Amino acid sequence: MKHHPVILSIAGSDCSGGAGIQADIKAISALGGYAASAITAITVQNTLGVHTVQAMSPEIVRGQIEAVMEDLQPVALKIGMINDIQIVRVISDCIRKYTPQYIVYDPVMVSTSRQKLMTDEAIEEIKKELLPLVTLATPNLDETAVLIGNPIHNIQEMQEAAKLLTEHYHISILVKGGHLEGDLMSDFLYTSESASYIYKEKKIESNNLHGTGCTLSSAIATYLAKGYPLHESIRHAKAYVTQAILAGKELHIGHGNGPLWHFPDSVAQMCTICAVVS
Repeated sequence: MKHHPVILSIAGSDCSGGAGIQADIKAISALGGYAASAITAITVQNTLGVHTVQAMSPEIVRGQIEAVMEDLQPVALKIGMINDIQIVRVISDCIRKYTPQYIVYDPVMVSTSRQKLMTDEAIEEIKKELLPLVTLATPNLDETAVLIGNPIHNIQEMQEAAKLLTEHYHISILVKGGHLEGDLMSDFLYTSESASYIYKEKKIESNNLHGTGCTLSSAIATYLAKGYPLHESIRHAKAYVTQAILAGKELHIGHGNGPLWHFPDSVAQMCTICAVVS
């Protein structure tokens, strides 16, 4: 019998399909996982920006998570945008109740234009209730700055911030350095076992980068659910995101920051080979 691990994405809905739940489902599916979802918020957005956000009721979010956990029993959770304190508490309660094996949290706290997307109270609740429960958090530089209270300017400060957060929350931290100046993109992982890894690759110039963080965190969760160690899951996930960016460079979807292409040919071919072998 074929086995596709179940990954539950708990995140906001992007009606334009490039980020949030929609990007998560595409990435998980492209990599051979089975994607389930619990929607935390409905956003009115497109490639030009976010216009409105409407949080779901905590009861509905809890109901979605419980329905999936009790029946599908996902191996991994990917958590994205949460902008309501009560929903933070609901997700934290559900994690304690069901204890999924892997939890990847992409802390969507700051917009591309560097505007906070959450109140200070919600951020404090996440730091208190949710962060200590996850396997891996994947903040970008602005989100890392929010979590530690200081801006990040270089790789050394990324490393110091990752170690600080890991030691404080006893979880693994991947600080994403995509906004650092220069031709190289460097991400730094510090694990809960005090191991460190740095991932470097050349930056890809593209106007279609909407949903990159959502896609990476979902891909990491999928590889973890498939049994890969954490540092390898990140390496494979980053390779997939690179392929998705390259495949989406020439796309003309929308009039702003367009999406990645989540089904690059190399991934499709790989999945076909896996299906033939199995």
